[in-house]
Amino acid sequence: MTDSVLSEYWRSSASYRVRIALNLKEITARRAFVHLREDAQHDAAFRALNPAGLVPVWRDPDGFTLSQSLAIIEYLDEAYPDPPLMPADLRLRAVCREIAYTIACDIHPLGNVGVLETLAKDYGVDSGARVAWARRWIARGFPSIEARLTAIAGRHAIGDQITLADICLTPQVYNARRFGLDLSPYPRIVDVDAAAREVAAFASAAPEHQPDADKTI
Repeated sequence: MTDSVLSEYWRSSASYRVRIALNLKEITARRAFVHLREDAQHDAAFRALNPAGLVPVWRDPDGFTLSQSLAIIEYLDEAYPDPPLMPADLRLRAVCREIAYTIACDIHPLGNVGVLETLAKDYGVDSGARVAWARRWIARGFPSIEARLTAIAGRHAIGDQITLADICLTPQVYNARRFGLDLSPYPRIVDVDAAAREVAAFASAAPEHQPDADKTI
């Protein structure tokens, strides 16, 4: 898949998820940097690719495109099933999705760049209050994840297999640290994140290791 393209931003959590999945699957793709801080996601050329104006976007060589990180990851998991990113057990697959959706649907949307910039531009919210806002929503979502992880023994989120739950959790923990959230109430989350970051596919996908990282904050 060397002619496939991932349009992304280095510190986007959703892009981070897809980078991890690509690394785990050993899928190569050309990267197209979309400068969110300069509103490149609103350019006409990018809107033609994704009318929602969001990253990431995946494009196959034949022109087929997908946005939404979980849709991209599940597509890649079905197209390239080794290694699998979902547990074999029916109920564990459901729990895996619960964790992933808690992050991708409940926590992340309230702390993304667009929301934080809207709080500043339209409502005059200062930087300290924006950071507190982001921490609030992470702290609201993490207790349920901590409870799930505590009930499941293993090195990773779902036992000893790396799954979609880990792929979503590590970028969110990165954000939690970035916004200064106290993680001491979540020891299982901290342990699972640490185990994931020891895996090369996660480490190399981290924002600070991206070639775009020196272009913008």
